Amino acid sequence: MHRSIVHGILDAMDITLAVIADYANVSRDGKLNVMGVFNSLKVKSVPHIQPQIYLVWQGEAGPAEWGMQKDVEVKLLDENARQVLSIQGKLMIPAKGEAGRLTSINSIMSFNNVKFEVAGDYAFAILIGGETRRNIPLRVTIAPPPPSLPAQS
Repeated sequence: MHRSIVHGILDAMDITLAVIADYANVSRDGKLNVMGVFNSLKVKSVPHIQPQIYLVWQGEAGPAEWGMQKDVEVKLLDENARQVLSIQGKLMIPAKGEAGRLTSINSIMSFNNVKFEVAGDYAFAILIGGETRRNIPLRVTIAPPPPSLPAQS
């Protein structure tokens, strides 16, 4: 999906989609496939280790940014803004896009064995060039115990 730059040139890369999911990939023809989108986890107890979380986001960049390298940082923060995890990397904007169109960039990040010390509200923050571009909320709650089965006589 491409938007036209006729509606306004972005002065900085914009994040148009950002979700937490069970799995994601990009098909051979460039389609972003996302499965099991969620914004809450029900856990048996805390601390809880989540075996895998995918953070999936898509950005758009205009011609002024084509060929540029961007510093990207993703932080998982708890409800008191304490950092649970952080990763940093570089994102290369394609050198050339389609004339008159914004260029889409897909990002799929897999996090393994993420530890949630307490139940509560968390957020993945996506920073580009040191500025927060998107926050994706995640609530961790304790699941109620399953109902008891009636006693059999």
